[in-house]
Amino acid sequence: MIHLLLRTKKFIPNEFQKTFFDIDFEGLYKKGYKLILTDLDNTLISYEEYKPNQVILDKLESLKNIGYETVLVSNNIPERINSFVEGTDIIGFGNARKPLLIGMKKAIRSVDTKVELSEIIFVGDQLMTDIYGANRLGVYSILVNPIKRKTEKWYTKIQNLEIGVL
Repeated sequence: MIHLLLRTKKFIPNEFQKTFFDIDFEGLYKKGYKLILTDLDNTLISYEEYKPNQVILDKLESLKNIGYETVLVSNNIPERINSFVEGTDIIGFGNARKPLLIGMKKAIRSVDTKVELSEIIFVGDQLMTDIYGANRLGVYSILVNPIKRKTEKWYTKIQNLEIGVL
């Protein structure tokens, strides 16, 4: 069954980068992108972390200064997302149910600026949820390496084994 799913181009990201911090966001902004939707766990922080460190806060501030709006979209529980965004001006949504589109669409509706799908970037570390969901939605997808594989949840490890990532 999984081999049939992998035949679709929906699992192929538009771009691959080692980390979130390696992405050329300035170049993408010049190409017309205005909104960044990003996964949280193993994309911005490991499962062992709960708060953004200063490096992450500085990066998100630099993205804001470029002109981006950034929204977290996670399948994790809302309490985890709320813990991360507490004391910041970052918007985040838990229980997004990626690769279903409901959570991503909710995140898009939450921003102040009206954006077209062609102006949205989605960054994540998982093919089965992040990239597949982003490509189904029709936005620019960027796959990054997971920050710390050892802390991945069991169901994420199974997904990676099925597609031969590990």
